[in-house]
Amino acid sequence: MDVWALWLIIAGVLFVVEMFTFTFYLLWLSIGALAGGVAAILFPEAIFLQVVVGSFVALGLTVFTKPLAARLRSSRGFKDTGTEIVGRQGLVVEPIVPGRYGQVKVGGDTWSATSTEALGKDQKVIVVKRGTTIIEVERWGDTY
Repeated sequence: MDVWALWLIIAGVLFVVEMFTFTFYLLWLSIGALAGGVAAILFPEAIFLQVVVGSFVALGLTVFTKPLAARLRSSRGFKDTGTEIVGRQGLVVEPIVPGRYGQVKVGGDTWSATSTEALGKDQKVIVVKRGTTIIEVERWGDTY
């Protein structure tokens, strides 16, 4: 198997895993692996060069896009729709057991959710905290 194909497989796996995490860090690594693959096509015998190219591209994207994202989020008019979910009512779709994830529907979206208490299906809950892709909920009425 050619080295460029291995780089392409690595890039594809990282990209697919990124689709599940929504962090963008694996996206930059995926693009770095893709750059390593391009270097492998151009310089098939220079493995070290391929690793350096892939590393620098991934590192560069990570370092330079972080301030850009921070500036975008602090700009006037930016609205993070995910933060509006805190305080909203939801409905348990898949039961939640402490220490395990369940599913909660809030508005039209379904979220992975945790709770400090056991919550059954079709129970009303309130969102008390939001992580990147996971929310923390409590039984509706316990907080009010």
